[in-house]
Amino acid sequence: MTIAWRDFERVEMRVGVVTDAREFPEARRAAYRLWIDFGPLGVRRSSAQITRHYRPEELVGRHVVAVVNFAPKQIGPFVSEVLVLGAYDEAGEVILLHPDKPVSPGSKIG
Repeated sequence: MTIAWRDFERVEMRVGVVTDAREFPEARRAAYRLWIDFGPLGVRRSSAQITRHYRPEELVGRHVVAVVNFAPKQIGPFVSEVLVLGAYDEAGEVILLHPDKPVSPGSKIG
């Protein structure tokens, strides 16, 4: 399936920096609660199923890429405001995407 360029332009992806990461025991599938600083957009929250390859303490300070213009989603007692992006490994577990050179929080992906 192909999409038009206009459809792609509607998806707002930005770089953010994880400022806090905590276990999320109430989630149905193993996940962390993340707080991510997107610079001028402020801090947004995300529930991320990334427990296989990451520990909360190693996520703090990490740059991530996320979709920031989805509607908030209630996940148990937590509201997820952004979708952190990653690639699936051979086992179907998420490997986070991140820029390979320094960029400011809030930088637009295009």
